[in-house]
Amino acid sequence: MKKTSTLSSRPVVVITHRVHDQVKQLLSAECRVICNDSQESWTPDVLLQQASQADALMVFMPDSVDDHFLSQCPNLKVVAAALKGFDNFDVEACTRRGVWFTIVPDLLTQPTAELALGLALGITRNVLPGDRLVRSDNYRGWRPVLYGRGLRGQTIGIIGMGKVGQAFAGLLAGFDTTIFYSDRTRLSPQEESRLRVSRVDFDHLISISDVVVLLVPLQNGTLHLINKATLGQMKRGSYLVNVGRGSVVDEEAVAEALASSQLAGYAADVFEMEDWARPDHPQTISARLLANSANTLFTPHLGSAVDSVRLEIELAAARNILKALNGQEPADAINQPRPAEPVVAADERRLALKSQSYQ
Repeated sequence: MKKTSTLSSRPVVVITHRVHDQVKQLLSAECRVICNDSQESWTPDVLLQQASQADALMVFMPDSVDDHFLSQCPNLKVVAAALKGFDNFDVEACTRRGVWFTIVPDLLTQPTAELALGLALGITRNVLPGDRLVRSDNYRGWRPVLYGRGLRGQTIGIIGMGKVGQAFAGLLAGFDTTIFYSDRTRLSPQEESRLRVSRVDFDHLISISDVVVLLVPLQNGTLHLINKATLGQMKRGSYLVNVGRGSVVDEEAVAEALASSQLAGYAADVFEMEDWARPDHPQTISARLLANSANTLFTPHLGSAVDSVRLEIELAAARNILKALNGQEPADAINQPRPAEPVVAADERRLALKSQSYQ
């Protein structure tokens, strides 16, 4: 990238959501930065207007980039996603149009695993109902109420044993649990021994687990993986925790399972309404789920919401942008848009990455 002191001639980087000042400072040394500094997402029209002359985009969970979008951004050289799961983005279209697409593959692992543990503890120990009781006018000290189950001695089923699944299993080490996992890829015997986990098939896992934790991306085969039929196979009175993708569950079916006491509780950090790449995605969270405050625990997609981690994620995305604008391959690229590489090879690389289990 040719450096120049004329601001107007510098490459234009559009950042679609608020980031730390250090990130803007890093990019501003070589680029003209346009950043959405509000807490709200730009509308699709505003985003396209801002991006139409951009050389680089830093995108986040609420954004969506498809071929039509790319066709109206002729200068675009790189789309840097400050995230790990990329189902809202058409990577094949980026490849065809000569645009790098990058993710942040590792930094979300530990904070997401920690949140999964927090939600599992919170829902099984009635933490939220307990908080409401203490704040009410009815609290007079200890009473024999809100008995939960906890995790000690329970059977935990992990669906998706990628990096987040392994980190979550590691966090369970002190809880004296029995851990099973279901994944298309089997861990090595050494890893299974280290994490004290055993691989079983999906149907068996959901039938024997007291707590089922979803840690899979949204891809072919995982849309509504948890539905009316699979919920019926689960142990009656079990708990479900979702920190993967909202559409991995059918929220209306979960609401029905809670109403019938087939499920004792549902905790989630992700929701179907967030999966904007789904043409038929719901516009809101299931009203029945929201109304059931006694048996649900929800957080607003806080998986990576640790300040120091978010800074590192944003900086990693910024470094990917700078490398691409300087004519180098970004460190975290998941495509290969250079004409020298056949499209088939790029697609194989993308499919290999997408088949991995991760949050």
